[in-house]
Amino acid sequence: MEKLKQTKPARIGIYTMGLKPYWDQFPGLRERVIEYAEFIAGKVRQIGGTQVFLYGLVDCPERGEEAGEYFNAHNVDLIFAHAGTYVNSASILPVHQVCKAPVVILNLQPTAKINYARTTTGEWLAHCGACPVPEMTNAFNRSGIDCHIINGLLGLDYTPEISMTDENTASRPEAVRAWKQIEEWVLAASVKSGLSNARFGFLGNTFNGMLDMYSDFTMFQGQTGAHLEVLEMCDLNRMLETVTEEEVEAKKEEITEFFIISEDSPSDPLAKKPTPEQLEWSAKVAVAQEKLVKEYDLDALTYYYHGAPGGYYEKIQGGFIVGHSLLTAKGIPCAGEGDLKTCLAMKICDIVNKGGSYCEIVVTDYEDGTILLGHDGPFHLAIANGKPILRGMGLYHGKQGTGVSVEAKVKAGDITNLGCTQNIDGKLKFIITEAEATNGTIMTIGNTQTPVKFRKDPDAYMDEWFAQAPTHHFAMSVGHNASLFEKIAVMLQIPSVVLDR
Repeated sequence: MEKLKQTKPARIGIYTMGLKPYWDQFPGLRERVIEYAEFIAGKVRQIGGTQVFLYGLVDCPERGEEAGEYFNAHNVDLIFAHAGTYVNSASILPVHQVCKAPVVILNLQPTAKINYARTTTGEWLAHCGACPVPEMTNAFNRSGIDCHIINGLLGLDYTPEISMTDENTASRPEAVRAWKQIEEWVLAASVKSGLSNARFGFLGNTFNGMLDMYSDFTMFQGQTGAHLEVLEMCDLNRMLETVTEEEVEAKKEEITEFFIISEDSPSDPLAKKPTPEQLEWSAKVAVAQEKLVKEYDLDALTYYYHGAPGGYYEKIQGGFIVGHSLLTAKGIPCAGEGDLKTCLAMKICDIVNKGGSYCEIVVTDYEDGTILLGHDGPFHLAIANGKPILRGMGLYHGKQGTGVSVEAKVKAGDITNLGCTQNIDGKLKFIITEAEATNGTIMTIGNTQTPVKFRKDPDAYMDEWFAQAPTHHFAMSVGHNASLFEKIAVMLQIPSVVLDR
C-alpha cells in the first residue's frame, strides 16, 4: 500500500582520512584512499534514498576543522569516519569538536589478505586503516566524544592492485556483516531525521485510569524532536461533514480489497458478520480520518474518545478501527487508548519498513509455550498473515460503542517487539525483544492476535519483561531488529534494554 507521506531521508556525512606526508612519499596512495571513500558513499546512497555529503580527505588539523564546518552546513544526522590509512588523531578530532553529529568509525580493510611476498610499504599503508582507530578512540574518549566502530571488509568486488590477492571480497562474511551494520546505522539516522519535526496527532484523550499511558507532551517533543498536534473530535466531525457518496464508495472498494468480510463467529456471540450499515459507516469515517491526516499534515496519530453514552462522537469513534488500520498501512501509524509512547514505537518501526502493529498481552498458551499478543484496535496490514478479517462487534470490551473490528495475526517468522516506556526521571526507555511468530491458532473474537514464542518459557520471559516497568502496549515488527533498534536508541539518546538474549 502506497504511503500517504514520505519521511525526511537521513543526511549522512562521510570523510576518509590519512597522513598528509604520505602523499609525496607514496604516489597513488592518496587516490586509493579517496577511491575507497567514494565507494562507501556510493553504497550508502543506495540505502533508502539517503542524502550523502562526502567531504573527501581529512589529512591535517586544518582539513579537520573545515570538514566539521562542511557537515554542520549540511546539517548531517550521522558521520561515517572512514579510516583509509594511518592518520594522527590531532587531524581528526577537530571534525567532531566542530560538528556534534554522532560518529561511526569505519575500519574496513580493502582485501581479506595481502600478498606478503610482494607487498610494498605503500601497499601496506593502503590496508592499515585499523592502525589509527585506537588512537582516535582514546582522543575521543578524553574529549567527551562518543563514537562507535565497525570493523570488517570494505566489500570491493574487484582488486585495485595486482599486488593484492585476487579473491572477491564482496561476499565474504566480514564484508556482509560490516555492511549490515552500516545499513542499520543509516536506518537509525533515518529515524532521527524522520522524527525531527514530524507531526503526531493526539485525538481525544487518554483511556481513563491507564496510568502507564499518560505522557507529558513537552517531554515527548523534547526527547523525540516531533511536534504534537492536539485534536478534538469536532475537528474530525468537520472532516466527516465533507465526505461525499463517491468517496465512501471508493473507500468501500479499498476495504473489500484489503479485508475479508466475516460471517458470524462460531464461538463468540458478540462477533457477528458486519452489517451493511456498519461497513458503510466505517468507510465514511475512514474517509474523514484520511482527510484529517492530510488537513493537519500528520505523520502519526494516537486517539481515544470516551463521551456520554449514546452521543454522536461515540458513534464516530465506533467506526475508528478500519480507517486507522488503513492509515497505519499507509505509513501513518495509529495507536488507540491515547498511547502516545507506543505510537512513537510504531512510527519508528514504520520508518525502517519493519511494520509496527499495536499489541498487548492477550493470553498465555502453556501447552504451546507461546504468548498471544494483539489488541482490539488498529492492525498493520502490511505485515499480516494473509488478509485480515473484519468482524462486527456488539461491543468493544471495557469501552462504549459498537462497530467493526479487525481480526488478524502477524505473518509467521522472526519478529521484534519494541516497547516504549517512561522512567521515574521522565526519560523514555526502549524495551526490545526478539522472538518468533508462530502459525498457532487464534480466537475468532474480532481482535488481532499473534502467537509468539520467546527464547525463554513464557513465565521466565514475563518475569524479565515486567521487571522493566513497561507500558502494557508495544509495537510488533517483522524480522530480528534488536541491533537496529539499539542503534536507533543511540541516535535518539534514549536508553534501551534488550531482553531474552
